[in-house]
Amino acid sequence: MTTPTRYPIMAIGGAEDKVGKLTILTAFFESAGGQQATIGIVPCASQEPSVVGARYYKIFTELGAQNVQVLDIRSPRECDENRWLELLDGCTGVFLSGGDQVRLFDFINNSTFMAAIMRRLHLGTLVVAGTSAGAAVMGEKMISGGSSGESPNRSLVDLMDGLGIIPELLVDQHFHNRNRMARLLSAIAAYPDKLGIGIDEDTCAAFRGDGTFEVIGKGAVTIIDPGGLTHTNHRLSDVTSPLSLHDLQVHVLSAGDRYNYKSRSICASVIEMTPSL
Repeated sequence: MTTPTRYPIMAIGGAEDKVGKLTILTAFFESAGGQQATIGIVPCASQEPSVVGARYYKIFTELGAQNVQVLDIRSPRECDENRWLELLDGCTGVFLSGGDQVRLFDFINNSTFMAAIMRRLHLGTLVVAGTSAGAAVMGEKMISGGSSGESPNRSLVDLMDGLGIIPELLVDQHFHNRNRMARLLSAIAAYPDKLGIGIDEDTCAAFRGDGTFEVIGKGAVTIIDPGGLTHTNHRLSDVTSPLSLHDLQVHVLSAGDRYNYKSRSICASVIEMTPSL
């Protein structure tokens, strides 16, 4: 029996399969230790944390996790309480649920709880997955809200600090399902030093800990790379005026594709499998 690939960080675009093959949730479960896993569910992004926590508790218990805990933190000040820190200390995997990314950020940013997660990630003793809001908070900067269906413009996206789990990225979720390309482009115009990553529903960017991620699930992961950006009118434009962005690079990745977000390049194995045109 081969050992499953371990993904230390998993960013899920939301609406992951919870009743069928559970491809993404199973990959998280296996990365966290499989039947030896202790999984902590953090549902505080949701306005109904008890409902959300119970749903994931049932899923991970039925998958066979050794222990599943719902870390039902109800206020920011609770993040410094020993009862939650002790439970976190025993976890091999933490799952950040969907909901409101601003609420999630407000609850756990600059907390002892978040510092413990970051320390464990650095030590390689914890797997962290976030879906929807839980994925949106992954970057140093995050999309906190906005609209869709227009040309890229400054009013289309609301931006704020994120948790910095993967600082280089600026993540959007429910991506093609909610027509958010223009929103992500607007965000990248504001922060052209970041790599834009749009994740579809039931799709995951599964980070391997070596500077690369692999796409899992039924949708696509869209990369907006502004590394070669030669011009944007972002700073001079009116709030609702269309934005100019020249010489962006775009990649659309599907299941099995791998990308190196450190070097900003498609992994060679994918290129080698591509037939000549």
